[in-house]
Amino acid sequence: MIDDDEDVLLAAKMLLKKQGHHVIIEKNPKKIPFLLHNDTYDVILLDMNFSKDITSGKEGFYWLEQILTHEPNSVVIMITAFGDVEMAVRALKAGATDFILKPWQNEKLIATISTAIRLKQSYNEVDKLKKAKEMLEEQISKPFAEIIGQSQTIKEVFTLIDKVAKTDANVLILGENGTGKELIARAIHQRSLRKDKSFVSVDMGAITETLFESELFGHKKGAFTDAREDRPGRFELANGGTLFLDEIGNLSMALQSKLLSALQSRQVTRVGANQAIPVDIRLICATNMPLHKMVQEGTFRQDLLYRINTVEVQVPPLAERVEDIPLLAQHYLQYYAKKYHKSVNTIAGEAIDKLKRYAWPGNIRELQHAIERAVIMTDSASLQDSDFLLSRALSTNTNSNTLNLDEVEKAAIARALQMHNGNISKAADELGLTRASLYRRMEKYGL
Repeated sequence: MIDDDEDVLLAAKMLLKKQGHHVIIEKNPKKIPFLLHNDTYDVILLDMNFSKDITSGKEGFYWLEQILTHEPNSVVIMITAFGDVEMAVRALKAGATDFILKPWQNEKLIATISTAIRLKQSYNEVDKLKKAKEMLEEQISKPFAEIIGQSQTIKEVFTLIDKVAKTDANVLILGENGTGKELIARAIHQRSLRKDKSFVSVDMGAITETLFESELFGHKKGAFTDAREDRPGRFELANGGTLFLDEIGNLSMALQSKLLSALQSRQVTRVGANQAIPVDIRLICATNMPLHKMVQEGTFRQDLLYRINTVEVQVPPLAERVEDIPLLAQHYLQYYAKKYHKSVNTIAGEAIDKLKRYAWPGNIRELQHAIERAVIMTDSASLQDSDFLLSRALSTNTNSNTLNLDEVEKAAIARALQMHNGNISKAADELGLTRASLYRRMEKYGL
């Protein structure tokens, strides 16, 4: 509050402090630039006239202009005498938020300031949303901003994304766990004609058979015990945008049939309802399972596969993108150093070499966790090779030309473990061994 009457300042401060406000008062308007530079204010109360110029209001207009030049969203309430109402209206046109008359009624002053504070809060919220929108648009404008890599294999994926994104073709993304299939799906959406609409992601492996229709197609109130209100399904939520069905290979044959029916008709019926609802979606699916082999085995519907894979995108495992490992490692280093307030900012060359030799059965997700753990545990400004506890068994530098049977067997076991993400049962099946036999060989070779 800026006013040349000290009694007015003190009276206002005592009143507003009782309302829980923190109040700064100042007699000299020439200190306004200093006050604005050193702090921010929800509301500024500014007198129209000061001792130099008692009636014209020129000083009030001047300082109002200075305040709004410094911060256009400032909420300024002009303080004026009864005879200056016309001048106060001019101040509103010049950018003031409101005015109060001297002498004021306490209730009126409190109400005016409360309204002004709510206005400032709305300005702050709008500004926050505007900045978030600008950041989002900036990220979207960067090609594949979230997909890090310069290797030839990932560049081929970028090229395919560019070709398919502007169409409405259904896309099937294939790749091992942890390779970033959802990032690929989001990149396709962000570069599509539907980018301003919803991107709805569904983990099909996490939906039970009993909730499948409710989750995907929605339900009416009372359709089943816990249906307390009408609820749209994921298809409706994605209407006009993109529906991403992750882990689609986990669906049973019965659920595959229901999904196919919705995709063919382009409409869904909520559980407990009779009327079908048309939906307009761009479909992207992903899985780490061999769908073509599953079709041959009779565990995945061929007609559904035809429906979802107009275009296939194969996401390479990290082991086939070794040249991208330093870029990814540095990216996650910066992220986790900031998250955990650590001063670590580099990765030693020996550590990078160690990361490049490792097979990464868990792909990018495993690398991310390895960097996170190393950042947490290190006391150094640079990550060393000793900060990464990686299994020697999964090192990819085994000499492929060796004829030593032990070395060949060890390499085969390591590769099987890598292919199946450390799953002993699947690795044993791949090698034609029992679990017990595989365990014995793993112990023998120190895997």
